[in-house]
Amino acid sequence: MKNKKLFDIKVSECKNSEHLNDGTFLQTPFWCSFKARHGWTYKRFFIELSMQLEDNSLCQKDKNNSIFTKSFELAVLNRGMAKNLFSIAYIPLMPELPFKCTDEKIIEQAFNEEEQVSVVNSELITPETQTIEFAWLLQDLAKAIKPYLPKNTIAIRYDPNVMFSSIEERDDFIHGMKLVCFADRIKIKKSKVDIQPPDSTLVDLTADENEILNRMHQKWRYNIRLSERKGVIIRKYDGKSVNLSEKIDKFYELTKETNARDGNSSHAKAYYKDLIEYSAQENSDSDNQVPQVNLYIAEHEGDEIASIMTLFSKTESIYLFGASSNKKRNLMPNHLLQWTAMKDAKQYGSLYYDMYGMSPEGKNENHPMHGLYMFKANFGGKNIHRIGSWDFPLKFSYKLYRIAENLRAWWFKVVRKKIRGR
Repeated sequence: MKNKKLFDIKVSECKNSEHLNDGTFLQTPFWCSFKARHGWTYKRFFIELSMQLEDNSLCQKDKNNSIFTKSFELAVLNRGMAKNLFSIAYIPLMPELPFKCTDEKIIEQAFNEEEQVSVVNSELITPETQTIEFAWLLQDLAKAIKPYLPKNTIAIRYDPNVMFSSIEERDDFIHGMKLVCFADRIKIKKSKVDIQPPDSTLVDLTADENEILNRMHQKWRYNIRLSERKGVIIRKYDGKSVNLSEKIDKFYELTKETNARDGNSSHAKAYYKDLIEYSAQENSDSDNQVPQVNLYIAEHEGDEIASIMTLFSKTESIYLFGASSNKKRNLMPNHLLQWTAMKDAKQYGSLYYDMYGMSPEGKNENHPMHGLYMFKANFGGKNIHRIGSWDFPLKFSYKLYRIAENLRAWWFKVVRKKIRGR
């Protein structure tokens, strides 16, 4: 059982990536090298995996070939802790499911009695049908990259790029993964602490601007027009703006005001400044072949009242950070900021705009993130639910780290917020 595996995996270090400005931004060389400027190290790998198909049917178009193969690039970050006494390897938004899922429309037809006959002979592939393969993939991949990691690495943490349209489907998949890991003695464990926000909403930017607006809640369209009518002006800055330092100072000032209001924390000011400057520098050096980071600030009659920082790539645009003043909130500057960024992202060529993090659902008005959920969800995007972080332990000390991490999360997310009355 100790040496059992489902996938044969070949790993080679990748020097020249083919994905400079597409896919998830967390896997781009730009983002990895930026994180390396702030305490991380990283390596890029080219992964080739293969698997013997037992039933000669699953995900197989050629019945004479029973070997499934797939290849992809993989960025693995590593963060040393406790004065580098130990470290955690982190793989953001990778890997994906091994097999491509059947289109949702075809699956719907399969369960529609009137249309069922047209797809009855098709092999339906869903995330749920490949929980066994995916659990083994996470373990086999972890074992394959382990020799390339620092010797003090105590665990490999994944944030897989597996998403669902409903919370129920996501939870069923997680439950199935846990059952498979238990039954097959797979060492993959669900982490109670998620690094990337598992729940978000994606605004489709491939439609024209009128259609994007029409998908929003009517109150949100009204708020955008209201903000414009009241004289709110949105200004955009990049890493080459001559007054960038002044604007970063203002953004950080607004961030502190927001944190005091909402009980959150943030990065150091130097982190934000380096991010936007490094993006501009790398774009100059690579002829705009890396993601673009911008700072937007909403002004009204000389007052700078709200701000957001975004990242644009050819696949996605991300609402990274946001902050706002306690003053003039009735002018709805945040609505106009988001709409301005969406229009710019569409012009840049991004396929969708990711609001990047909210509560799983907005029915509970007492939930501390209810307001944030309503703000983001009403821009007309498609809500998505990822499966969160999963760990592959490498050393016994991981158990101690897991206990400490859970206690820290409980303290900051529960105790401190109760103390502050949130």
